[in-house]
This record gives sequence, structure tokens and C-alpha cells, in this order.
Amino acid sequence: MTTQKLKVMIAGGGTGGHVYPAIAIADAIKKQVPQAEILFVGAEGKLEMEKVPMAGYRIEGLPVVGFQRKLTWKNLLFPFKLMASMIKARQIAKAFQPDVAVGVGGYASGPAVRAAAGMGVPAVLQEQNAFPGVTNKMLAASAKKICVAYDGMERFFPKEKLVLTGNPVRTAFFEGLKEKRAEALAHFGLDAQKQTVFIFGGSLGARTLNESMMEGAGLIGKNSQVQWIWQTGRFYEATALQSETAKLPNV
Repeated sequence: MTTQKLKVMIAGGGTGGHVYPAIAIADAIKKQVPQAEILFVGAEGKLEMEKVPMAGYRIEGLPVVGFQRKLTWKNLLFPFKLMASMIKARQIAKAFQPDVAVGVGGYASGPAVRAAAGMGVPAVLQEQNAFPGVTNKMLAASAKKICVAYDGMERFFPKEKLVLTGNPVRTAFFEGLKEKRAEALAHFGLDAQKQTVFIFGGSLGARTLNESMMEGAGLIGKNSQVQWIWQTGRFYEATALQSETAKLPNV
């Protein structure tokens, strides 16, 4: 008697906020079901095409791109790339024959989850944000369950599909915390006796967080017993460096 191997297709990416929770999900599945076979589906040229193989998983890329809100000639290519992505996603799903499809948001999630759901494969969505992305909102009707990190998400999704799970976090975050803290303090030149606040808005940056930090120079500078690590993200680094907050000795 042979035991059928569990096959899971995880689709999406584009930013670290999608990619790293997806990897955490894959790691958790492998821990529970070591023989499980996992296939990622991402967008060509995006972060997941680099980070997923580094985590030890196989990934297939789709030519999908996002629709630009500003007027640009690139939008002319959108329907053609979307159609090509739908065709390739169906081919990938047909070849892999997943038992379940997991969508984490991002460009590739749409075609891949739709393709799997069209084959009768149960789909699960994972929404990391308090305000869901466009792709997950569009896929909600196709999903069996929608895993969310916050209460009140019935404003956006069918209540009967919601499961409050919190956000997936990689186990690496919890390994050797004392050693990692000492290493981080030394790296940033911080005082172990002071409280440390870490401001983190993702790899690209979060506008609201960065604006709050730039506007709060007076308040932040008042308390020398609190030291700050401010991760601006790539999009906001140049602007943040010119702010008064960036010049404070405790930032």
C-alpha cells in the first residue's frame, strides 16, 4: 500500500511582506508533514525568484505584471502578460496536481490560485494586512478559507471563511535570541542598558511609519534612555536621511 504524498502549491510574492510569510508556511508544512512536496509560483524578476530557492524550495515564474495606476505604455502589455500567465499557471497546476493551493497575495497569486481552483483544488488565502490587497479580495470567492492576522476582516471577506491565525513567522526569528540580541547591539553600537525601539515598514518601506518618524524628531530626541533603529525601506531612504530625526544621536 502506497501513501500519497501531500502536494502544496504556494503562490504570490512581490515584496518581503508576501514572500517571507509564504516561506514560513512552507516550513511549517514540512515540519508537520516532512514528505510533503511544495511548489512555489511567483512573478518573474521579483523577490520570490531569489529568496524561495535560497530557502530550499522550488519555484516557477509567471510573466505577470501589475497594472500601473499612472498612465504608462507598460499598461498596454498588461492584458497580454496576464493571459500568458493564466495559460502558464494552468500548465503548472496541471503538471503538479496540488492537493491544496495557498495564495499569499501579490501578482502571481491571482493566476495561480484561479488555475488551481478551476481544477477543483481547494484554495486557502493568507492575508497579512489589516487592509487586504487587491488580489486577495478578488480571489475571496474562490477560496475555501481565508487566514487573517486581525479581527474585523469581515468588512472585506465573507465571515464564514475567516480564520484568525495571525501572521506566519519563520522559526529562525526565535532561535538563539540572546546571542542575536548581543550581536545586534554590537553591530548598531547600542547600549544594552537602554530600551530599544525598532521601526520596520518592510523592504520597500511604509509611508505612514516614515512620516511619523520624520515628524516626531522633537519627541524622539527628548528621551535619551530610549534608542531607535529606523528601517526606512528602499523607497524612503534618501528622504529620511535628510530629516532632523536621522540626525538625532539616539536614532
